[in-house]
Amino acid sequence: MKFTNFAATFAAAAVLMVSACTPATTTEPTPTTSNVVEITSDILTNVTWTADKVYLLKDFVHVRSGATLTVEPGTIIKGDKVSKASLIILPGGKISAIGTAAKPIVFTSNQAAGQRAAGDWGGLILLGKGIVNKAAATVEGEGSLFGGTDNTDNSGTLKFVRIEFAGIAFEPDKEINGLTLGGVGSGTTIDYVQVSYSGDDSFEWFGGAVNCKHLVSYAGVDDDFDTDNGFSGNVQYGVALRDPAIADLCTCSSSNGFESDNDGAGTTATPQTTANFANMSVYMAPGAVNAKFNDGALIRRNSAMSLYNSVIVANYPKAGLELNGTASQTNFVSDLIKLQGIVLAEMGTKTLTTDARFADAASKNYTAWSLSDLKLDANYNVLKAPKFLPTAASPLLVAANAATLPTAFEATNYIGAFNTSDWTATWTNFDPQNTKY
Repeated sequence: MKFTNFAATFAAAAVLMVSACTPATTTEPTPTTSNVVEITSDILTNVTWTADKVYLLKDFVHVRSGATLTVEPGTIIKGDKVSKASLIILPGGKISAIGTAAKPIVFTSNQAAGQRAAGDWGGLILLGKGIVNKAAATVEGEGSLFGGTDNTDNSGTLKFVRIEFAGIAFEPDKEINGLTLGGVGSGTTIDYVQVSYSGDDSFEWFGGAVNCKHLVSYAGVDDDFDTDNGFSGNVQYGVALRDPAIADLCTCSSSNGFESDNDGAGTTATPQTTANFANMSVYMAPGAVNAKFNDGALIRRNSAMSLYNSVIVANYPKAGLELNGTASQTNFVSDLIKLQGIVLAEMGTKTLTTDARFADAASKNYTAWSLSDLKLDANYNVLKAPKFLPTAASPLLVAANAATLPTAFEATNYIGAFNTSDWTATWTNFDPQNTKY
């Protein structure tokens, strides 16, 4: 855990670490016909996309207020590269994309197998009427407005959904994310969603209060989990696996596991970003680490993000967990930020300035365990075929090591995203580059 420019009253040293990810034995959904349906205009009334067709998005496709887009299990949706195709659910519109573990819904590149890349198309954007701490909030480079006064707003459901090779730049240095959630309310369901090879963040929340579970961030370019503009939701069970060679090339940014701001300028705008994450695992595959990587978790710019029962096992060059700037450091001192049950491992030896309470036994934070101490599966961080479940002897599974979670979360007695069952099995895909859709 690193403090940047903080009072000299905090003193201690910490050693940091690296963690893992899961395999996928997915039987890919295959249309029963070769029909390709081009989607080139906005959706104004209720529409259903069926699994016997492949849907090709072109340009910006909006689901307008009052309309619901229903997507059947096993449906494949591709994004056109030339037109920067994106699917945008506007405030008042809904998406009902409910796949199954056996038949996930897939949003992916229109490029051929072996020729796909991060940023092949725009991405999936859900916009709602939740509270945002920025007036006239819009999607960068696209312009749709989002936000309002209803943090219980419902933008629909995403369940057993994969989003691959999204994140094209709408404008220079203004890429869209794999999944963007702007002002999305708690009436929305986000559960079992994998974002792979995003050209920007895998998941980014701008305000709102949507709660999310079972998220997979795989081989993204920028951050895995990014929170801004007053996001106050709860996210539980998430895993990130990074390719050490892939990081953000933008001069304005670095790549982090978690990145959290109150807003871009670090103001006191309200509501404050108070995102809560629990049972998260952040891992990096073996290899030389791109210099654009920064922190396992970067909390800055007056954010009050909290993190519980989570493990970061990755060779981030700067720190495992950094509170950057006086405002976020003060939020920690005043208990607006909670950091409990956190394991930082295999970051290399770094001298870090740490608040004594982070190292306090009552917080159940651990910086001394080595990778071997964690007793992870030997293939926990293998690209294309990770195995995320810790072995039965892992201290991550010892109930006494875990912190007690706030009541907003499901109660767990382990650290990290996995206990004894692999919730990524069947529906995920860790080799989408070579999948024939």
